[in-house]
Amino acid sequence: MKDWQNCKKILCVRADNMGDLIMTTPALRALKETFDCHITILTSKAGSLIAGCIPDIDKVIVSNLPWVKCDNSLVDTQLQTLVREIKKEAFDAAIIFTVYSQSALPAALFCFMAGIPRRLAYARENPYALLTDWLPDKEPYSYIQHQVQRDVNLVNHIEAFTNTEGLSIYYSEEVRASALKKLQGLGINLANSWIILHPGVSEERRSYPFMYWIKIGQLIARQSDLPILITGSSAERELTDALSEQIGPQSHSVAGLFTIEEFVTLIASTKAVISVNTSTIHIAAATRTPAVVLYALTNPQHTPWKSPHILLTYSVKEAIRSKNEVVRYVSEHHLNQDLSYPSPEEVADALKVILQGDDNKIFSRNTGV
Repeated sequence: MKDWQNCKKILCVRADNMGDLIMTTPALRALKETFDCHITILTSKAGSLIAGCIPDIDKVIVSNLPWVKCDNSLVDTQLQTLVREIKKEAFDAAIIFTVYSQSALPAALFCFMAGIPRRLAYARENPYALLTDWLPDKEPYSYIQHQVQRDVNLVNHIEAFTNTEGLSIYYSEEVRASALKKLQGLGINLANSWIILHPGVSEERRSYPFMYWIKIGQLIARQSDLPILITGSSAERELTDALSEQIGPQSHSVAGLFTIEEFVTLIASTKAVISVNTSTIHIAAATRTPAVVLYALTNPQHTPWKSPHILLTYSVKEAIRSKNEVVRYVSEHHLNQDLSYPSPEEVADALKVILQGDDNKIFSRNTGV
């Protein structure tokens, strides 16, 4: 793609959450290494929280776009203002990253109106002039691939490549020291590291039962003398406080205590993470931290990427499944087994395995894919 070789200022649209942006990092690295370009990310407020920890991002534009699920999305006049602002940036090209259940065409129209001359994305229908370069979107009807691979394949289409396939995330030793100081201030013994429990979810359909979390914590406390950190956002403090109270004195509720970069350092330094499928597991994958993942089968393509983990899957109840027809197709054709929640004993046993230190240990309960 000769037209792309001279693209030195590229807008990448990844308007979702932190985990989605982390999974895009190998594709961003391919762009940076191939074109030696300046990369601006257009992302949501939620996604922007992690952007400062991603080394290949040069600039961030934060906006809750109206075609992506988020709170306080732009109204029409604000969107028109954003188009004008993007136009002033004079980008050489735009790349729109999506999951298979999203359409890239609203963002393509946005970039077209902003006068960006080259526009790349997946499309299920013919985009005609909205995209100058595109790949037919065969997911999920022909196959399902990991989200990281999907994003990498998109930039491969314009001959952008990287030899480093892992996720990228950055943190400084100064920030790590700051996080440790906060833990020490709580009187936590940090001599042998700690275990992280992360129970909070961005979507209720991914949640794991509260009473099971209590049992998991109690089992860990019997098996190990390591401190148990129960993490989350400040909005989840009530949840983590309640869990810590029930688990006992070996556990510590630390929701809302850390900045995002400090949270990254905690995950990078922990013995292991037990988490639902949220951004935490992608941070763990980027830092190659062993993880036990309680994985609701909502997005089978978002499992941890190239990192040690044990995946314990469970089905989403019909009443709360997505109404998106593409997602429902996957549920009906690939995820049609009725999998119960993994028991706390299964989770505790998985933690034992992951702590054995086999860096290549990857195990998945049947996902149906």
